[in-house]
Amino acid sequence: MTEDIRKRLDPEASIPKHVAIIMDGNGRWAKRLGQPRIAGHKEGMNNVKTIATAASHLGVKVLSLYAFSTENWSRPSKEVNFLMRLPVDFFGTFMPDLIKENIKVLVTGFTDHLPDRTRKVVMKAVEDTKDNTGMILNFAFNYGGRAEIVHAAKELAIKAQDGSINPEDIDDELFSSQLLTSQLGELADPDLLIRTSGEERISNFMLWQLAYSEMVFDETLWPDYSVDNLIEDIQEFDRRDRRFGSV
Repeated sequence: MTEDIRKRLDPEASIPKHVAIIMDGNGRWAKRLGQPRIAGHKEGMNNVKTIATAASHLGVKVLSLYAFSTENWSRPSKEVNFLMRLPVDFFGTFMPDLIKENIKVLVTGFTDHLPDRTRKVVMKAVEDTKDNTGMILNFAFNYGGRAEIVHAAKELAIKAQDGSINPEDIDDELFSSQLLTSQLGELADPDLLIRTSGEERISNFMLWQLAYSEMVFDETLWPDYSVDNLIEDIQEFDRRDRRFGSV
């Protein structure tokens, strides 16, 4: 698959090192088919394996997927409970494939607030793949950009109060080191953000990290988002002129 999929891209094309995806449209996908919203979430989960494998073969170093936000707790309890079970089903089904693909799993979010079973499953996936050296599949689970920034600010305030840092020393690098994405090191900031379903907003996702990311708003609903869509969006990224505030 690796050779075949790379042939579909210009050999000179710039591959984003870190791709972040807001996987939107599961509910609308289900509604179009006259099915309950949870059917869309299940189909969306199945699509993660396809897109993650393709991204890995294309040479992406980090794929971050917005799986559950800190605001999603306000959804109906039946839907929330189903979403909390999805990681159990996902890792139970696809872990052999992730191991085979040498994919390393990370979770970015406030995992202490997850139900015990969900937390144990996701942390076991992190542990079981910690020695893998391929693409990082980073799930943003119980994650919110504002909550992350507030958390980082509190951590720095505590350090300043106890004298371990000087407030004057706080800069972008030090602040970034307190963010939940610091585990991604130099790859913490996405090069490309993709949002599916045609909605054009970032929904409290990686507010700090997206400062200079290229953004593509794809009309495709997430369960229908294909390898072809991913290739098209990466080709669009390649056409962009990234200046990072310069000229």
